[in-house]
Amino acid sequence: MRTGKISESILKRSVLREIENHRKEVIKGAGVGADGAFLSWNSPGDEGEGKVLVSALETVTLPVKNAAYLALIAAANNLAAAGVAPVAAMLSLTFPPGTDEGFLKESMRQAEKACRELHMQIAGGHTEVSEGVLSPVVTAAVMGEEVSGCGIRENITPGKALDIVVTKWIGLEGTSIIAKEKEKELSERYPIRLILDAQEQERYLSVASEAATALKSGVYAMHDVRNGGIFGALWELSQKIGVGLCIDLKKIPVKQETIEICEFYHLNPYELLSGGMLLMAAADGAGLVRALEAEGIPASVVGSTNQSNDKLVMNQDETRCLGPASPDEILKIKFH
Repeated sequence: MRTGKISESILKRSVLREIENHRKEVIKGAGVGADGAFLSWNSPGDEGEGKVLVSALETVTLPVKNAAYLALIAAANNLAAAGVAPVAAMLSLTFPPGTDEGFLKESMRQAEKACRELHMQIAGGHTEVSEGVLSPVVTAAVMGEEVSGCGIRENITPGKALDIVVTKWIGLEGTSIIAKEKEKELSERYPIRLILDAQEQERYLSVASEAATALKSGVYAMHDVRNGGIFGALWELSQKIGVGLCIDLKKIPVKQETIEICEFYHLNPYELLSGGMLLMAAADGAGLVRALEAEGIPASVVGSTNQSNDKLVMNQDETRCLGPASPDEILKIKFH
């Protein structure tokens, strides 16, 4: 298997096919592009369906200083895309031998920063030093409660085309990571202002606010963009709701700092780690964009769905077909 997120074919063949349904409480579990697991049960004396707990998990293996922050934000973004606000988190930290205690303390400070921003709490976890890892491995599981059945659980193919809407810009997470970890190298070519602007893209990584606005605006489906970039997320959204796509490449927003950094390292910005962007399908894309922009959130209609299985990206006179997500472009960077 290749480095990075495993391919969809391997996921289906060697992971999903091995999972059996053992508990009635699991009302939505593992699947391609699944943003969270939905669990339901009745407590003694409860009437009706009972509460629905939603959980999502993310792992960061990149050897970067703020891995704990990134893992918690990414897991919380999965919940946001499922229409759920985070409440608590479990955090697992595995460090290689020789890791300084100060790094552990800084990791926890980063974790607390994420919790403060998202109004959630670390409820437990696990920390160890292991010869089985060469760099820190951080896994975050974030949990929240579905409110009044408002979670996004797509299971009906719409009868008409939907608009495809994105928020903010592609490559935010990848750009901020590279700018922080490679500041010295980048400063040999670019002015410090560009590098600092790239680093500050970290402040856009949460999608909680746009997800909340989208829910109020009648969004049909949401998917947070991360591994494999926007191209990978478009494929996963298409698979999740069972439709084809037609996307205009020129309408996909990207910041100049991302373009410059991708050119420097020969990366494809459309396949670069893009935490901070939310991908949505809506009947009235223009109306959704207006609602988001009224809240100060940049948004764009980039295409629409179709009833075929084709996933097309148009670039003026050129057309390409999307396939399953490739290994993320950030894996081409050596951070040691």
